[in-house]
Amino acid sequence: MGIMSEFSDFLKEYKVLPLAIAFIMGAAVTALVLSLVNDIIMPILTSFIPKGGWQEATIPIGPVVLKWGSFMSALINFAIMAFVVFVLAKIVLREPKVTKK
Repeated sequence: MGIMSEFSDFLKEYKVLPLAIAFIMGAAVTALVLSLVNDIIMPILTSFIPKGGWQEATIPIGPVVLKWGSFMSALINFAIMAFVVFVLAKIVLREPKVTKK
């Protein structure tokens, strides 16, 4: 058994190509969701923050500065990303209910 045959078996056994495709699609979805959060959702939320600057919003506590605006941005981004993954799983798996296994 040659090295190329072993390499081919490795690629097939560990499903490297579908993993690579999933990684690339994940990066594309990440860019899309980041744009949704930064360009659509955050400007709406910024109107509720005094002086705007949603992602730069901070709370100074003595010498420590808590950057709660950037944290909230990351939290909203995560929630949207998780929802998109959930919806895609529902569509792709075509199960009536996503169940814990």
